[in-house]
Amino acid sequence: MVRVTPTDRRTALRTGAGLLAAGALTAGCGPNGAVAHPTSPSPTHPPSSSPPPTPSAAPTPRSYPGQPAQLTHGPRTHPRVALTFHGQGDPAIAHALLTAAEKHGAHLTVLAVGTWLDEHPDMARRILDGGHDLGNHTQRHLAVNDMSEADARSEITACADRLRHLTGSIGTWFRPSRAPLASPLVVRLARSAGYPHVLSYDVDSLDYTRPGADAVRRKVLDEVRNGSVVSMHFGYPDTVAALPVVLEELARRGLAAVTTTELFS
Repeated sequence: MVRVTPTDRRTALRTGAGLLAAGALTAGCGPNGAVAHPTSPSPTHPPSSSPPPTPSAAPTPRSYPGQPAQLTHGPRTHPRVALTFHGQGDPAIAHALLTAAEKHGAHLTVLAVGTWLDEHPDMARRILDGGHDLGNHTQRHLAVNDMSEADARSEITACADRLRHLTGSIGTWFRPSRAPLASPLVVRLARSAGYPHVLSYDVDSLDYTRPGADAVRRKVLDEVRNGSVVSMHFGYPDTVAALPVVLEELARRGLAAVTTTELFS
């Protein structure tokens, strides 16, 4: 028989108290800061990490009853214009144009080429996050009106697929490549792909001819009217230099630069 002395008893009590305290500490604190009971420790969970928010799906195409299949301009009765951009070229220039528009409170419409989105997928969200319209300008920017039905359909749907993958939508608009107007076949194929209207324009800036910023500015401002849809391009420094002056003059005339969706709504 083992004899327990008073000293042994005091040592055991001190050791037991220490173990109880250690158990309380290792059990941790609950959400409200209370210490968990040492005899019923909370299960250990790995640190939780919330997934990043999923961007909302982009707007989808709309049908405008009473409007033709191909839209070249909006209502002439409203003091609004749409500046539309063919989405291709150096992304740094695209960023500069979007930023310039946003500084002036303007919103653009970008018709993106599918291969450009393949190379610069972040541009899709950059455009949408800036409050701009994003649409389809075919997959490879070839002369879509001259293609066979199968090839033309592929050009339209391939770009639509890229947009859907990146944004959850096929985009709000379709514009044919290498032509201001779509052929009847391309109009039909665009409708079949989900685009009720083909977007054309009534003012061509001719910025792709590299005429200089002053020439781009004059061309646009000489021809723009209430409801105009203006064709411009990413990828050209002349356009970057011209855009702030164009926006300032439009504002002076009381013309708001809005998305094409806003123009027709």
